[in-house]
Amino acid sequence: MDLFDYSMEKRLAKEAPLAVRMRPKNLDEFVGQEHIIGPGKFLRRAIEADRLGSIILYGPPGSGKTALVHIIANTTSANFIKINAVTSGIGEIKEIIETAKKDLGMYGKKTILFIDEIHRFNKAQQDVLLPHVENGIIILIGATTENPYFEVNPPLLSRARVYKLERLTRDEIKKILLRALSDKERGLGNESIKIDDEVLDYLSDVSGGDARVALNAMELAVLTTEEKESGVKEISIDIINDCLQKRSLSYDKTGDNHYDVASAFIKSMRGSDPDAALHWLARMLEAGEDPRFICRRMIILASEDIGLADPQALTIAVSAAQALDYVGLPEARFALAQAAVYLSCAPKSNSVKKAVEKALYDVRKKDIGTVPIHLRDASYSGAKKLGHGKGYLYPHDFPGNFVEQEYLPEPLRDSRYYYPGDNGMERVFRSRIIKMKEKNKSQNNPR
Repeated sequence: MDLFDYSMEKRLAKEAPLAVRMRPKNLDEFVGQEHIIGPGKFLRRAIEADRLGSIILYGPPGSGKTALVHIIANTTSANFIKINAVTSGIGEIKEIIETAKKDLGMYGKKTILFIDEIHRFNKAQQDVLLPHVENGIIILIGATTENPYFEVNPPLLSRARVYKLERLTRDEIKKILLRALSDKERGLGNESIKIDDEVLDYLSDVSGGDARVALNAMELAVLTTEEKESGVKEISIDIINDCLQKRSLSYDKTGDNHYDVASAFIKSMRGSDPDAALHWLARMLEAGEDPRFICRRMIILASEDIGLADPQALTIAVSAAQALDYVGLPEARFALAQAAVYLSCAPKSNSVKKAVEKALYDVRKKDIGTVPIHLRDASYSGAKKLGHGKGYLYPHDFPGNFVEQEYLPEPLRDSRYYYPGDNGMERVFRSRIIKMKEKNKSQNNPR
């Protein structure tokens, strides 16, 4: 590197965004992810000993994936090469592999290949890399915001350890902000800034667990705020809001987070917690989730988890879907919220779900016989000659509109699928079934 290159590098480092300048230099500066990088954890020990194997770092934006890779690059004695899955072709990968072979064979020097956005690595790229990761020519580090178990080919995935990074907490974000405010070399320590604890707490909250969002918002706030007569820049919540524009939501409508939030929504309604259900509903709506997907999930829950404990639940869920088609968003959010609250508060039963699953099991696994002769269709010409309908007892011709007769095929005689529970309307259905059974006994055993 000549003097010009050195000066240019120093200048770029100085003018880089605050989030880049404040990347931790070592593990002691790293904030968060104690479950994988805390004292004594395997990943930390591997990095410190420079004995790292192939890994994939998976987590939301701003959780520290790039920062951790930056630390590895600064501390390893291996060659460190960074590529992007979107812009790097097979030719470039082959060149990296050939160089890595030579360096390992001639100098005993390992090569770490960092692939950002590894979920965008296509199958051909992965196939080229796979054998060289397996035999240790390449130590792979992948970073992704997408669930690698969905997005990365299993053969490559099986040769790497997956580490899940969590969204940073408010306290962790605040710690990063305070460090940036006090750092005179890389941060804002040379600026005269007044920012109250309340404002820092607010920014830590609304950044959505994304350190990059928090740091960039604070830097923009400082750069665009005029000094008071005292020479101090006062940063308020209003200024922070102007710099953020909109709260950052960790949500991918097609990825892992989409299914996690939907799962939380369903489990909250199933668990009879309307407040939690409304939170997850609001999060999905604010993130731009397809509202028809939300309706479908509520319709499924109405039958699967409420069923006949409250038959009205399915009607409410379907009505919300119809309201969405009729009026659209944003007004339809009230119908969706009404349905979510109703389903949360409704009595719960999965008796219908278990009943149909048991019936399906018998249909798939057992001898199910044929339709009994008395139940067969006798409406067409010639059916009576075949004996169809013979012996059928029409319930409305009997007291209470009920008469005992067999409705199941012979091999499944006396099978039972539906066992109503104690909640809501199922108490009524259970009582009626018991009465019908008692009536059967009295009809079959007259005094």
